[in-house]
Amino acid sequence: MLNLFPLLVLLQDDASAAGGAAAAGIGMGVGIVYLALIIVTIAAMWKVFEKAGEPGWAAIIPIYNLVVLLKIAGKPIWWIILALIPLVNLIVFILVGIGVAERFGKGAGFGIGLALLPFIFYPMLAWGDARYGASPSPA
Repeated sequence: MLNLFPLLVLLQDDASAAGGAAAAGIGMGVGIVYLALIIVTIAAMWKVFEKAGEPGWAAIIPIYNLVVLLKIAGKPIWWIILALIPLVNLIVFILVGIGVAERFGKGAGFGIGLALLPFIFYPMLAWGDARYGASPSPA
Protein backbone atom coordinates (compact mmCIF):
# COMPACT_ATOMS: atom_id res chain seq x y z
CA MET A 1 0.00 0.00 0.00
CA LEU A 2 1.29 3.44 -0.96
CA ASN A 3 1.63 5.96 1.88
CA LEU A 4 0.65 9.45 0.61
CA PHE A 5 0.68 11.16 3.99
CA PRO A 6 4.18 12.73 3.66
CA LEU A 7 3.22 14.12 0.24
CA LEU A 8 0.04 15.67 1.64
CA VAL A 9 1.99 17.27 4.47
CA LEU A 10 4.42 18.84 1.98
CA LEU A 11 1.58 20.19 -0.15
CA GLN A 12 -0.17 21.58 2.90
CA ASP A 13 2.99 23.34 4.13
CA ASP A 14 3.50 25.02 0.74
CA ALA A 15 -0.08 26.26 0.72
CA SER A 16 0.24 27.56 4.26
CA ALA A 17 3.46 29.37 3.42
CA ALA A 18 1.93 30.98 0.33
CA GLY A 19 -1.18 32.00 2.27
CA GLY A 20 0.94 33.44 5.05
CA ALA A 21 3.03 35.42 2.61
CA ALA A 22 -0.08 36.78 0.91
CA ALA A 23 -1.59 37.77 4.25
CA ALA A 24 1.66 39.49 5.26
CA GLY A 25 1.75 41.39 1.98
CA ILE A 26 -1.85 42.54 2.37
CA GLY A 27 -1.17 43.52 5.97
CA MET A 28 1.86 45.57 4.99
CA GLY A 29 -0.11 47.25 2.20
CA VAL A 30 -2.91 48.20 4.58
CA GLY A 31 -0.34 49.44 7.08
CA ILE A 32 1.36 51.65 4.50
CA VAL A 33 -1.97 53.15 3.38
CA TYR A 34 -2.93 53.76 7.03
CA LEU A 35 0.41 55.46 7.72
CA ALA A 36 0.01 57.64 4.62
CA LEU A 37 -3.49 58.72 5.76
CA ILE A 38 -2.14 59.62 9.19
CA ILE A 39 0.69 61.70 7.70
CA VAL A 40 -1.67 63.54 5.35
CA THR A 41 -4.11 64.25 8.20
CA ILE A 42 -1.36 65.56 10.49
CA ALA A 43 0.02 67.79 7.73
CA ALA A 44 -3.48 69.10 7.01
CA MET A 45 -4.19 69.80 10.67
CA TRP A 46 -0.83 71.58 10.91
CA LYS A 47 -1.90 73.86 8.04
CA VAL A 48 -5.39 74.41 9.53
CA PHE A 49 -3.82 75.42 12.85
CA GLU A 50 -1.55 77.88 11.03
CA LYS A 51 -4.51 79.31 9.08
CA ALA A 52 -6.24 79.92 12.41
CA GLY A 53 -3.21 81.80 13.77
CA GLU A 54 -2.06 79.00 16.06
CA PRO A 55 1.31 77.24 15.96
CA GLY A 56 1.28 74.39 13.46
CA TRP A 57 3.44 72.15 15.63
CA ALA A 58 0.54 72.01 18.10
CA ALA A 59 -1.11 69.49 15.79
CA ILE A 60 1.40 66.80 16.78
CA ILE A 61 1.28 67.25 20.57
CA PRO A 62 -1.30 64.98 22.23
CA ILE A 63 -3.89 66.72 24.44
CA TYR A 64 -2.49 70.15 23.54
CA ASN A 65 -3.77 69.70 19.98
CA LEU A 66 -7.27 69.21 21.43
CA VAL A 67 -6.85 72.38 23.52
CA VAL A 68 -5.92 74.34 20.39
CA LEU A 69 -8.71 72.72 18.37
CA LEU A 70 -11.25 73.69 21.04
CA LYS A 71 -9.89 77.26 20.93
CA ILE A 72 -10.21 77.35 17.13
CA ALA A 73 -13.76 75.99 17.36
CA GLY A 74 -14.70 78.52 20.03
CA LYS A 75 -15.60 75.82 22.57
CA PRO A 76 -14.77 75.88 26.30
CA ILE A 77 -11.56 74.21 27.45
CA TRP A 78 -13.38 71.99 29.95
CA TRP A 79 -14.80 69.98 27.02
CA ILE A 80 -11.54 68.01 27.22
CA ILE A 81 -13.13 66.16 30.14
CA LEU A 82 -16.14 65.31 27.97
CA ALA A 83 -13.78 64.07 25.25
CA LEU A 84 -12.53 61.40 27.65
CA ILE A 85 -16.00 59.87 28.19
CA PRO A 86 -16.88 57.07 25.74
CA LEU A 87 -19.81 57.82 23.39
CA VAL A 88 -19.99 61.39 24.72
CA ASN A 89 -16.69 62.06 22.96
CA LEU A 90 -18.31 61.24 19.60
CA ILE A 91 -20.84 64.04 20.13
CA VAL A 92 -18.09 66.37 21.38
CA PHE A 93 -15.92 65.77 18.32
CA ILE A 94 -18.89 66.32 16.00
CA LEU A 95 -19.70 69.63 17.75
CA VAL A 96 -16.02 70.66 17.63
CA GLY A 97 -15.89 69.77 13.94
CA ILE A 98 -18.99 71.87 13.30
CA GLY A 99 -17.42 74.74 15.27
CA VAL A 100 -14.20 74.56 13.25
CA ALA A 101 -16.15 74.38 9.99
CA GLU A 102 -18.25 77.42 10.92
CA ARG A 103 -15.13 79.41 11.81
CA PHE A 104 -13.82 78.68 8.33
CA GLY A 105 -17.12 79.62 6.68
CA LYS A 106 -18.29 76.06 6.04
CA GLY A 107 -21.57 74.37 6.97
CA ALA A 108 -22.55 71.79 9.56
CA GLY A 109 -22.24 68.93 7.06
CA PHE A 110 -18.61 69.85 6.50
CA GLY A 111 -18.11 69.89 10.27
CA ILE A 112 -19.55 66.38 10.59
CA GLY A 113 -17.14 65.36 7.84
CA LEU A 114 -14.25 66.86 9.85
CA ALA A 115 -15.24 64.71 12.81
CA LEU A 116 -15.96 61.44 11.00
CA LEU A 117 -13.63 61.55 7.97
CA PRO A 118 -10.74 63.83 8.99
CA PHE A 119 -8.36 62.36 6.38
CA ILE A 120 -10.66 63.74 3.64
CA PHE A 121 -12.05 66.97 5.10
CA TYR A 122 -8.99 68.42 6.88
CA PRO A 123 -6.95 68.43 3.65
CA MET A 124 -9.88 70.13 1.90
CA LEU A 125 -9.94 72.77 4.63
CA ALA A 126 -6.16 73.12 4.81
CA TRP A 127 -5.34 73.46 1.13
CA GLY A 128 -8.62 74.93 -0.05
CA ASP A 129 -9.57 78.59 -0.20
CA ALA A 130 -11.28 78.69 3.23
CA ARG A 131 -10.22 81.56 5.49
CA TYR A 132 -10.42 81.60 9.27
CA GLY A 133 -12.76 84.08 10.90
CA ALA A 134 -12.83 84.54 14.67
CA SER A 135 -16.62 84.42 14.80
CA PRO A 136 -18.93 81.95 13.05
CA SER A 137 -20.19 83.10 9.68
CA PRO A 138 -23.91 83.89 9.43
CA ALA A 139 -25.98 81.11 7.94
